[in-house]
Amino acid sequence: MPAPIRLRELIRTIRTARTQAEEREMIQKECAAIRSSFREEDNTYRCRNVAKLLYMHMLGYPAHFGQLECLKLIASQKFTDKRIGYLGAMLLLDERQDVHLLMTNCIKNDLNHSTQYVQGLALCTLGCMGSSEMCRDLAGEVEKLLKTSNSYLRKKAALCAVHVIRKVPELMEMFLPATKNLLSEKNHGVLHTSVVLLTEMCERSPDMLAHFRKLVPQLVRILKNLIMSGYSPEHDVSGISDPFLQVRILRLLRILGKSDDDSSEAMNDILAQVATNTETSKNVGNAILYETVLTIMDIKSESGLRVLAINILGRFLLNNDKNIRYVALTSLLKTVQTDHNAVQRHRSTIVDCLKDLDVSIKRRAMELSFALVNGNNIRGMMKELLYFLDSCDPEFKADCASGVFLAAEKYDTNEQTSWNITAVLSCFAGSYVRDDSVPNLIQLITNSVEMHAYTVQRLYKALLDDISQQPLVQVASWCIGEYGDLLVSGQCEEEEPIQVTEDEVLDVLEGLLVSNLSTPVTRGYALTAIMKLSTRFSSVNRIKKVVSIYGSSIDVELQQRAEIWMLFLYEMNVCINVMLHVVHVLQANDLLDLLGGNDVVSVIQPTMPTKPASAGGELLDLLGDLSLSGRMSKSCDGLILLNYLVGIPPMTAYNKNGLKIDFTFERANPNPNIAVITIHASNSTEADMTDFVFQAAVPKTFQLQLLSPSSNVVPALNQGTVTQVIRVLNPQKLRMRIKLTYTHKGSPVQDLAEVNNFPPQSWQ
Repeated sequence: MPAPIRLRELIRTIRTARTQAEEREMIQKECAAIRSSFREEDNTYRCRNVAKLLYMHMLGYPAHFGQLECLKLIASQKFTDKRIGYLGAMLLLDERQDVHLLMTNCIKNDLNHSTQYVQGLALCTLGCMGSSEMCRDLAGEVEKLLKTSNSYLRKKAALCAVHVIRKVPELMEMFLPATKNLLSEKNHGVLHTSVVLLTEMCERSPDMLAHFRKLVPQLVRILKNLIMSGYSPEHDVSGISDPFLQVRILRLLRILGKSDDDSSEAMNDILAQVATNTETSKNVGNAILYETVLTIMDIKSESGLRVLAINILGRFLLNNDKNIRYVALTSLLKTVQTDHNAVQRHRSTIVDCLKDLDVSIKRRAMELSFALVNGNNIRGMMKELLYFLDSCDPEFKADCASGVFLAAEKYDTNEQTSWNITAVLSCFAGSYVRDDSVPNLIQLITNSVEMHAYTVQRLYKALLDDISQQPLVQVASWCIGEYGDLLVSGQCEEEEPIQVTEDEVLDVLEGLLVSNLSTPVTRGYALTAIMKLSTRFSSVNRIKKVVSIYGSSIDVELQQRAEIWMLFLYEMNVCINVMLHVVHVLQANDLLDLLGGNDVVSVIQPTMPTKPASAGGELLDLLGDLSLSGRMSKSCDGLILLNYLVGIPPMTAYNKNGLKIDFTFERANPNPNIAVITIHASNSTEADMTDFVFQAAVPKTFQLQLLSPSSNVVPALNQGTVTQVIRVLNPQKLRMRIKLTYTHKGSPVQDLAEVNNFPPQSWQ
C-alpha cells in the first residue's frame, strides 16, 4: 500500500478547492483512505492519519471513527505518538462517551512516567476531558505531582486540580496542604496556577474561603513585589511586570475581602498603590486598573479609596478606545446607587457620551444619565435628555421617553410640576412613549391640581395641530372630558388663555370619533370625554344625539359605552324626579301635621315620568303600578325611594344541613317581563359537597329556563360558592319548588323544598 500523503500536502490540496462540493469530495476520498489504513492496522502511518483526521474534524467533518486509534497512539511508547493521541482524545472524546474510560489506565501510567513532558500530556488531557470517575481514580496522582519540585509539572498539576475540584468538589480537602505551599514558589507560572486553584476553592466552599483569608497578607506581599520589581524581560508586558498574575491576584483578593472587615483593611494600601502607580497609556495597565476598581467596589474599602476608583472610571470615559468607555459606563451604572455623589462629579462626561456614534455606548450613557437624575439637577439633565430624544435613533426613543416620564413622575414637586408636565408632554407630542404610559401621565396630571387649566389648554392646542399621535390624543381627550369647563372659561395663568366655545370643543372630539387615524381605544377615550362634558357643558341635547348614534355602532366597546351612558342618564333623571317628588310630599305632610287637620287635602299632585321607548324602561315598571296621592304617608314615600335606590332585595331560599341557597334578583334588559334569578350555594360544613345538582319547577302559568351551574362541587367552610342562573317569564306572585341532590362525606343526599316568599319587587 502506498504511503499516505502528509498533513501539509492535505492542507495544501484542500485549500485549492474552488467549491464546497469539491472540498467535500477531497475529504471523503481521504477519509476512505484513512479508514482502509486503520483496518489494515498500519502502525507506521497511524500517527500521520490521526493528525489528518484531526484537521478534518476542525473543518467540521465527522471524525469519530478515529477515537480508538487515538487510544492506540496513547498506549504507544513514542512521544510523538502520545502527543497526537492525547490531542485526538481531547478533541474527539468527552465524558459522555464510554470509550474515554479505556484510557484511564494509560493516563495513570503516564502520570508516573519518567519524562516530564509525557506527564504533562497526561495532566493536560485529564484537566481537559476527565470525567468524575476518572478524577476520583487519578486525584491521588495529581496531588503527588502538586508536591513535586518540578515547576513545569506543578503548574500543570494545579490546573488539573481545578478540573478535579469542579467535577468532584468533595476532593477539595485533598489538595489543601499542597495549595498553601504553592504561594511560596517564585516561579510565576506556578504562582499563577496556584492563585487560580485558590480562587476556585474559595468560590465553591465557604469553609475554604474562611480558611484562606489568612493568606491575604501573603497575597498582598506578592502583589507588592510585582509592582515594585524592576524590569524583567521574562515577565514584562508593555512595561508592566506580569499583568496576568496581577489580575488573578486582584480577583482573589476581591473574593477574600468581600464582607470581611479585617481582610479589606489589610488590602486597602496595596489597592491604593496599584491604582496610583499603574501606567494607563497601554491597554495592559487599563486592564489592571479595571480589576482594581472592581476589587475596591466589592470589598469593604475606605470612602476615599472608592472615590479614587470612580475617578479611574471617569478617566476611562475620556479614553479613545470604545471598549474601555463601555466598560467604564457599565461599571459606573453598577456603583451609582451606592456612591451617587462620587459619580455625579463625572456627569458632564457621561452626558457627552450620549453623542457617541457607538450604539452600545450611547445606550449605557442614557441609562446612567437617568440614574443620575435627582431633584436638584432634573432640569439640566432633562434638557440634555430631551435633546438626545430628538436626535437619537428610533430604537432609543421609546426607552428614553419612558425614562423622562418616570423621572418627571418621581420628582413631582410643587416647584417642578410645571416643568415636569411640559417635558412629559414633549415626549408624548413626539409619539415616543409606549401605550402603557398613558394612564401614568393621567395620574400625574390629576395630582397637579394647579396645572389643570394649563394642561388642558396645551393638549387642546396639540389636538388642533396633529391627531396622528395616538397616546397624546388619548391623554388630551381625557383631560378635555375632565377639565373642559376650565378650557372654555379661559382660566389658564401660565400662558395666554385661548377663546374656545363649547361647540368648538365638541367639534374636535367628534372629529376624533370619525377620523381614520383614531384607534378603537382612542375613540373610546373621545366618546367618554363627550359623555363627561354633559355635566359641564350646556349643549346636552347635542351630546345626547352624538352618543345615541354610537348606541348602534359596530364597535362593541363604543356601543356598550353609549348604551350604558344613555341608561345612566335616564335613570339619573328618574331618580331626580322621584327624590324631588318625595321632598315635596314630605313638606306637604309636615304642613298638614302643623295644621292638625286630617281632612285637609294636599294640593301637591304626583308628577311621574312617562315611559320612554329607549333603554331603561324597566325602571318605570318598578314604579308604574304605584299610585301616589297627596295624602301619601311618609313611610310609603320612603319605601318608594328605597325600592328604587336599593333594587330587589336578596332572599334565602334554603338553609339546612350546612347547605345554604341564596337568591338574588334582577330584571332582564330589554324585556322587563323576565326575572333573572341567580342562586348562590354555599357550604358551611367541613367537607365538600360533590355532585351538586339544583333543580327547580314552577306552575304552568310561568316559563322557566335553568342555565348551567358554575361547578358541581360546593367548597367546604364557605370557601366558595356555586352559582346558577334561572330565567323566569311572567313572574307574577312567583312560587317555586326546588330539588337538591348532592353527595356529602360519601353519602348521597336528596331534599325537596318550596319557595313562596319571593319579594314583591321581583314581579312588580
